[in-house]
Amino acid sequence: MSAVSDRLPTFPWDKLEPYRKTAAGHPDGIVDLSVGTPVDPVPELIQKALIDAADSPGYPTVWGTPALRDALTGWVARRLGARDVTHRHVLPIVGSKELVAWLPTQLGLGPGDKVAFPRLAYPTYEVGARLARAEYVAYDDPTELDPTGLKLLWLNSPSNPTGRVLSKADLTRIVGWAREHGVLICSDECYLELGWEADPVSVLHPDVNGGSYDGLVAVHSLSKRSNLAGYRAAFLAGDPAVLGPLLEIRKHGGMMTSAPTQAAVVAALGDDEHVRIQRERYTARRTALRAALLGHGFRVEHSEAGLYLWATRDESCWDTVAHLAGLGILVAPGDFYGPAGDRFVRVALTATDERVRAAVARLT
Repeated sequence: MSAVSDRLPTFPWDKLEPYRKTAAGHPDGIVDLSVGTPVDPVPELIQKALIDAADSPGYPTVWGTPALRDALTGWVARRLGARDVTHRHVLPIVGSKELVAWLPTQLGLGPGDKVAFPRLAYPTYEVGARLARAEYVAYDDPTELDPTGLKLLWLNSPSNPTGRVLSKADLTRIVGWAREHGVLICSDECYLELGWEADPVSVLHPDVNGGSYDGLVAVHSLSKRSNLAGYRAAFLAGDPAVLGPLLEIRKHGGMMTSAPTQAAVVAALGDDEHVRIQRERYTARRTALRAALLGHGFRVEHSEAGLYLWATRDESCWDTVAHLAGLGILVAPGDFYGPAGDRFVRVALTATDERVRAAVARLT
């Protein structure tokens, strides 16, 4: 029997280490724009909620407290425009990456089943299919896929890495096609609150789904909007016929969000002001970095939402990585996200204002 690790590709970030060392050698230090990890403080009201719930000696529940489920359903209705959402329509998860990696397995997929994801995509979609021993296919337009054996269709809008946003019309068309062919849609919407030049829409919006959640699950995370990557706080919303069995599986697997984190999520989803403040920070960083990249000879494509600029100098992505590393700036090569990205780099907005200013100075 082969080890589970044998099913997986080489961990891509290891390839960046030589360039990290080069960038770190800059006299003013590295500006790391490679990984989209938040750097700003966790808002105080969220920290306070976590601290107040620190005395939690008992096991938390997988489904979460009633207060957490109320917060999830309330946010989905208020922010996404979803209607008639009950506790059966939501499920807390231990960070969205865990869900992406293990969803095909938890859905019971295996050899002969297919998982589809965008041509340029977060690598963990493929990892999830590999862990389940399912087949996988990348697409440009999912409605052009052969639906035979297709069991799980990943959407990602706004996209990581490109920042592309699917329009309401595109989402409606894709949902109709998936339902016609009995394909489950899982829509990764973790960057939905970070639209800059577009207003991202959820598959849970009634204009998209016709008022029915059948065959639809949306993934949302608090990592980016609330700087909670370290808390591992995320949730699913959508079809109870899918979420119900997932809840049972996850109960058996002990996949519980910690009780203090659950309390923190309630506080985070009940406050929109900290999200507005964080958006302002990212807006300023995006404006500065985008102008500097354009002035340095880059072209920026898509990038109308999310935490990244998808940029190219029309050369190998690794040549661009090396060039920027020489300036003390580390970025992610586009081919981490699929062969179609081999002439692009992904530039994260997740650096402090001081480090962003340093990057801009080096590019100017």
